[in-house]
Amino acid sequence: MNERSLARRLYALAAVLIAALLALGAFPTAAFAQQADYDPSYPQNLLPDHLSGSSAILIEADTGEVIFEKNADARIYPASTTKILTAYLGIMLNDPNRQVTVSASAMDIASDSSTIPLSYGETLRFEDVIYATMLRSGNEGANVIAETVSGSIPAFTDLMNTAAENFGCTATHFVNAHGYHDENHYSTARDMATIARMAMQNATFRDIVRRDSYDMPEDNIYKARTLYTNNRFMRNTADNAETYYPEGIGIKTGNHSAAGYCYIGAAERDGVTLIACVFHARSDTARYTDTIKLLEYGFTQFKGISISDLYTRNPRVVDIAHYALTDSNLGKLTLALHKVSSESTGSDRIVTSMSNIDYLSRHLNDITITEYTRAFSAPIQEGEVMGRLTYYDDEGKPTVYELLATRSIARRPQLAPTIEDIIAYTEADGNPFPRLTFEFALFYIILPLLAIILIIRFIRRLRHRKTKKKKRIRNIEPQERYFT
Repeated sequence: MNERSLARRLYALAAVLIAALLALGAFPTAAFAQQADYDPSYPQNLLPDHLSGSSAILIEADTGEVIFEKNADARIYPASTTKILTAYLGIMLNDPNRQVTVSASAMDIASDSSTIPLSYGETLRFEDVIYATMLRSGNEGANVIAETVSGSIPAFTDLMNTAAENFGCTATHFVNAHGYHDENHYSTARDMATIARMAMQNATFRDIVRRDSYDMPEDNIYKARTLYTNNRFMRNTADNAETYYPEGIGIKTGNHSAAGYCYIGAAERDGVTLIACVFHARSDTARYTDTIKLLEYGFTQFKGISISDLYTRNPRVVDIAHYALTDSNLGKLTLALHKVSSESTGSDRIVTSMSNIDYLSRHLNDITITEYTRAFSAPIQEGEVMGRLTYYDDEGKPTVYELLATRSIARRPQLAPTIEDIIAYTEADGNPFPRLTFEFALFYIILPLLAIILIIRFIRRLRHRKTKKKKRIRNIEPQERYFT
């Protein structure tokens, strides 16, 4: 065989190998090329192909509104993200201080399972089991939670399926408490986001998943020890620079051969909480970078904004009557907003989409109550309270603001005093008797006397006219006539 023939055969063999590797996904495909096009400087330009995960979704945590999705209804294997529901049910349905003992059945897990580790016969607090299970993703810990809550693992999985259905999940079925692979243990990114959102509403759950370590007390088997999370999204170390997210608040990893690399992550920024779900990512690092892309996209779409910020965009302007003609703004008065902290017990922050902010600022009356306490009439003093604006949060707690005049407005001098002016002047006058001024004498003495005199004269003239008329009418007396 000559060199040319050998080269042709080697080229052919190489072509076959490359084709096979491409078919297996060993080399970057068109989708991977798209991922390379992602520019982190413009997170708002995220496309589905920028994510390595085959299925993903991003939601706003307060409302559950979907912000971004990629094959969110495709069936996936949730792997250890299953433990989100397991831990949540454990928190909701059992006493955290209860002492539990690890059973033989709880330790019956596959040899390649992730563990805490716990040991058969170990006795510890139930709360410690939940913390350890979530931080270390221990399958035996999930079994302990299941048996403690429901008495058996099958009974607990029935509870999981009932809970998922009640949450609104429509394509989810669990057969174990830990997520180890089973063809009948499946869900979707949308359903898992729903479950994660429910769990993140619980304060204890949030505290667990945002930790990067937990101190386990000494028990009958182990001495006191510190457990560290295997969640690289939450660990701020040099080797996690690409995956650590400073604003991350949890929550759970998952991985096995059928599920690929999975991650459900949450983050909070400026009052906005987002939950991102990524399933079947191509690598451990990719599940976190996909999550970060989703979160960064979400924070360009949603914003936490206060009532004060909304008001500043479109402040109240009122028309003041009786303003001085020298007023350059012709009586128009802008009102400032001042929070009354002593009367405010609620949160005045609203989470909304960027596109909805202008609408809310224009229609602030729809979500607040305004009561004006001052007539819109000059004179007005800068800083004077003109009214109150109240906002009630989702829990019915109020945030109260005063509406203040931003400038002084003088009164038109030729106008007669108002009732309010007279009352204010009277109350400020220390003299209980009115001062005898020309104006007072004119309006309150001379004019009333003249009016009385005129009325008396008018009445006397009427009487005089009646008397004269009676005199003019003479009675004709009958004359007697006599005939002789």
